Amino acid sequence: MKTLRGVAGRFPERPYFSDREIEKMCADELRKVGLYPSHSEPVRIERFIEKRFNVSPTYAELPDGVLGFTKFDTNGVREVVIAASLEGAEGSPTERRLRATLAHEGGHGLMHAHLFALGTEPASLFGDGDGTPKILCRDMLGEMQPTRGYDGRWWELQANKAIGGLLMPRSLVEEVIRSFTVPVGSLGQVLIPDTNREDAVRELANIFNVNPVVARIRLADIFPPEKSGQLSL
Repeated sequence: MKTLRGVAGRFPERPYFSDREIEKMCADELRKVGLYPSHSEPVRIERFIEKRFNVSPTYAELPDGVLGFTKFDTNGVREVVIAASLEGAEGSPTERRLRATLAHEGGHGLMHAHLFALGTEPASLFGDGDGTPKILCRDMLGEMQPTRGYDGRWWELQANKAIGGLLMPRSLVEEVIRSFTVPVGSLGQVLIPDTNREDAVRELANIFNVNPVVARIRLADIFPPEKSGQLSL
């Protein structure tokens, strides 16, 4: 992790994580608590929150547009609160959105707890004005859309990156997409044809119990369409 000089907000410096660092961090943290799946299946993300941060997510009625928030104190994560509206039937789009929200909050816990460790947290930057240090999660899935421009909320961008790393570990994604690839050339490269891409998205969404938007973004991270989808496996 690097730190960059802050240009806005109350942090004189902000953390910078490369995509590779976030990827490795998520995989390492899942392994540390024994929750990195041995084969392609949904990650037990709520259990990850419990084991990694020693808190159980709670559910409450939150203001419109707020999906959840993480409270911090000088010891790290103190509480993870999720909108009660996200409690849904297993396998439903709502339940899958809940899983993405939990992973997003887990990303905040992994990458941002140290910002509050000295007890000088800028509550007004992340909170809602009640004086409690927290990071609010609003329209998280909308913010994941690749067409949405970066608006300076680096903490949300970083937490969104953790969604793929925690819910869809790269090695497991690569196992699943092998059946959708075709060989290219003689150097061991493979390609996902455009005709296979949405089928791969549906398969990933079903196997990892995520909504298609999460699967589509994760697949694009690993198999960028603009690079003709080539990857050496």
